[in-house]
Amino acid sequence: MPPDAPHDQPDGSAPAPDASTSTPPGTGPAAGAAAVTLAPRPNGIEVTGLRRAFGTVKALDGADLVARAGAVTALVGPNGSGKTTLLLVLAGLLVPDSGQVRVAGHDPVTDNAGARARTGWMPDAFGTWDSLTAREVLATFADAYRVDRATASARIDELLATVHLTEYADQPAAVLSRGQKQRLGLARALVHDPQVLLLDEPASGLDPRSRVDLRILLRRLADEGRTVLVSSHVLSELDEMADDAVFLSRGRTVAGMSEADVATGRRTWQVRSLSLEALTSWLDSTGTAYRPDGATRLADATAGTVGAGGVLVDVDGETGAVALLRDAVAAGVPVVSSAPAAGALEQAYLALEEERR
Repeated sequence: MPPDAPHDQPDGSAPAPDASTSTPPGTGPAAGAAAVTLAPRPNGIEVTGLRRAFGTVKALDGADLVARAGAVTALVGPNGSGKTTLLLVLAGLLVPDSGQVRVAGHDPVTDNAGARARTGWMPDAFGTWDSLTAREVLATFADAYRVDRATASARIDELLATVHLTEYADQPAAVLSRGQKQRLGLARALVHDPQVLLLDEPASGLDPRSRVDLRILLRRLADEGRTVLVSSHVLSELDEMADDAVFLSRGRTVAGMSEADVATGRRTWQVRSLSLEALTSWLDSTGTAYRPDGATRLADATAGTVGAGGVLVDVDGETGAVALLRDAVAAGVPVVSSAPAAGALEQAYLALEEERR
């Protein structure tokens, strides 16, 4: 944990907002006569020129980021790129050296309590009190955010069912596996109904079924109008849930990607045919550049499909892929399949890494 982050919670998460300065979190009821219903969720995350150094190491060196409300934004970058430092700043656990930050319209530096009240934070490793039950862990955090007891009780039951921990609700956290603790950590981040969700490697330790459930849940949360920012090294999973992406390298934002970029950007597609010769002859005749695809050739050979095979072709977006397939079929090429060779995030990330080398 960086030196400026508080340590009063076992997972480095935000301590309870100060009752004298904080507004109630989420859109659900809050305790006391001063309960206030927050406005709808129009604000996402905005970061401009963010810098944070640890001694001589520049963890963030002018990073910019925009995460839209109602969308899942992927935060992508290699180890040491500044992803976790950025998330800690957004969570209000680390003070930046310079730059501007807005989380749901609030500055975590000047209005820390207001920003935290609207933010759900899930670190990459969820520490907890092993002597408390799963229900008690969630109740403790609900109390910290001043969610009234009746509302909290119903919400805790709902969240435990959502993360498939109902059968462990009254078991001590010590009996939970790493993956189950990760799911409990996600429920804890949602207990106060936040507008913004910050997730650092949320799929770490999850089994395949739980990973699918996570993707479905995050899409639902975004569809409800929340801002979801996810950092993960598993780019294939981010591809299936993210609307936008921000790429970090050495503490700086090096690129961004939206849904429109995925639809129109240049990508590598894998085209397979029952006759590799027919496919390559047609591509040669049209002057289309291609590369051998050893993986599909090996798979076809293993399956005993004589003469079959595939190639890799770079096309301009989905429109280019449709035109390529249409023209190949019209020319009599026995095409078996046509699909992206890799996810959009993976291709963009690898291209950026190659450029920076």
